[in-house]
Amino acid sequence: MRSWVHVVLLITLGGCATVPPLDLEGVDRALTPVQATARPGEVRGQRVLWGGVIVGARNLTDGTELEVLAYPLTGAGKPDRNADPSRRFLLAHSGYLEPVDYAPGRLVTAVGRVAGTREGKVGETPYTYPVLSADQLHLWPPEAARRTDPSVHFGVGIGVIFGR
Repeated sequence: MRSWVHVVLLITLGGCATVPPLDLEGVDRALTPVQATARPGEVRGQRVLWGGVIVGARNLTDGTELEVLAYPLTGAGKPDRNADPSRRFLLAHSGYLEPVDYAPGRLVTAVGRVAGTREGKVGETPYTYPVLSADQLHLWPPEAARRTDPSVHFGVGIGVIFGR
């Protein structure tokens, strides 16, 4: 009986740590957007796994371009917003991506090849973006709103909390 409980627990908890279905073969997980900006000729064509928070989306005639603020990735490949961001990068995707879905603030992880750098601006400040030509994307589900007020409860019995 105890072994069945362990099997059920393993199956149930295993679903909590899923990795997005991305093909990571040949990916250089150590290569960051900062390094790609510093050595664009050296790293051009290398396959990488990058992710972060979407800052903006533009649909172009030949695809979609996302501006992403890069964050380190967790073991599951999810951008870790508790860490410090590194730098922005441009994610070029050959297909159409709906800007409502790929909205600012959403988390995205991508696999692709470093395509060099491109000059642009962040506000009025000149900026050099590393460009990732993405062949695989994973858009993470929207994060639930985090409560910022303290949540302390005292009492005896059964309680029901209704959404705000």
